[in-house]
Amino acid sequence: MTRFTTTFLLLAFSLGSLLAQSAAEPPADFLRSIGKIYVVVAVIVVVFLGLVFYLWSLDRKLTVLEKQIEDHV
Repeated sequence: MTRFTTTFLLLAFSLGSLLAQSAAEPPADFLRSIGKIYVVVAVIVVVFLGLVFYLWSLDRKLTVLEKQIEDHV
């Protein structure tokens, strides 16, 4: 059973490396060639900053609620 598993994993990794060496152009190179990679990066940055701001404001609100609960106890 161990020999079968080892052989299967070796075959799977070999096929995976063969499939990874395709001649197709990666999406990042395509987007970079037409100048749209900057749009993608800008959208990712805006989404990330939005999440950071949301978590920061949520933390402030929770801190206020925790202080209110602590004062009532």
